Amino acid sequence: MKTYLSSILERHREDASRETRVLDEVITQAKAAKAPRGFAAALQAHDGLALIAEVKRRSPSLGPLVSQLDPAELSRSYLRGGASCCSVLTDDVSFGGSPEDLQLVSESVPLPILRKDFTVSLFDVADARLMGADAVLLIVAALSDVELSDFAALAHDLDLDVLVEVHDEAELERALPLSPRMVGVNQRDLVTFNVDTTRAQRVARHIPAKVVAVAESGIKTADDAKALADSGFQAILVGETLVKASSPEQAARELVGFPCRKGEQR
Repeated sequence: MKTYLSSILERHREDASRETRVLDEVITQAKAAKAPRGFAAALQAHDGLALIAEVKRRSPSLGPLVSQLDPAELSRSYLRGGASCCSVLTDDVSFGGSPEDLQLVSESVPLPILRKDFTVSLFDVADARLMGADAVLLIVAALSDVELSDFAALAHDLDLDVLVEVHDEAELERALPLSPRMVGVNQRDLVTFNVDTTRAQRVARHIPAKVVAVAESGIKTADDAKALADSGFQAILVGETLVKASSPEQAARELVGFPCRKGEQR
């Protein structure tokens, strides 16, 4: 039976199989692109819980989130609201995103940017820097151990930070051999797309203290953010709640700065 994740991955892998560019040439072009701005460092520099604010037009389960979305203005609202970084969806079919959205955000704010997409090839990694991203997402559930290692190695060679995303303790065990600087715990099940708000707090206990822990999905209120900070997370990634807010700036401001009890909890 097909799931949201399997369908999305199948499409991305089919697209990757039709790639005609020469990888070495693309990597050379990527290395000549604008230097990354230090995504992980921006999270670590924040005093208290940091926010990765997401530019997200739609979701596979909910459809369009807002009728009109201006990536430039939305990212400027996030900046005013105290976000440390941005995340931008570049998947078109399932999320309504595009490389152009990422480029607009990169040109509009000085915040480091995560390319939020389903990375399935080395070209995807190189393209992230070409688009103007400062970090790339690697989803453990979507990749083999060899792919995780190869994609992370290329990202590091391109000076891109890597957010390694896991959903449970077993996936975390697969992620840790990469010596990741950042680990994201997604509270959304990528098979059912349901959210389990206890997932991040449970997995956080197993993330090494030296790793920047990022909680993702299902974060709606200041109480949610505070609970995650209390559990040892240094950052949260929030999309839907901010995009749908009447004031994304104010909504962002309410989620940042809670003291992180990293040393006590992990």
